[in-house]
Amino acid sequence: MELGSIFLILAVVIMVGIYLYMPFTARARRLNTNETLEVSALKAERDRVINSLQELDFDFNLGKIPAGEYPDQRAFLLKKGAEILRKLDELAPAATSAIRAEARIEKAAAAAQAVKSTSTPELNVNDDDLESMIAARRKEHKSKSAGFCPKCGKPVLITDKFCPSCGKSL
Repeated sequence: MELGSIFLILAVVIMVGIYLYMPFTARARRLNTNETLEVSALKAERDRVINSLQELDFDFNLGKIPAGEYPDQRAFLLKKGAEILRKLDELAPAATSAIRAEARIEKAAAAAQAVKSTSTPELNVNDDDLESMIAARRKEHKSKSAGFCPKCGKPVLITDKFCPSCGKSL
């Protein structure tokens, strides 16, 4: 036999051995998957609680939730979040276990609120100022419009020499 054929037979035997050994390793992977699913479900529930806390704070700031109900609802959500974080710590202990669970929920909610507030700036404008801004915008918009195309009926601007839809000369 040649050296190449010996290596080929050896490679085939190794591949068959790996193929036959695969079912024995599947059980260990399955155990890790079940644990991973539980951790994933707990993390999803934690995210829902944090989202609920953010919505509760937002609704309270808008005045939709009475001041008497707000502390009770917030305490309930904090307690629920702390319980979820304790379960997560039991399954996968984190390096930051010294921080209390309630503090971590507050920190995550505050961080998400900060991101949310930077993306949507709040305007402190009264109704009269808002109405005057709307009127100015409408006036500006009307001065730009030249009417409609005589061929297709689409709106055209004063600066247009041709209709943007059909191309008819204006």
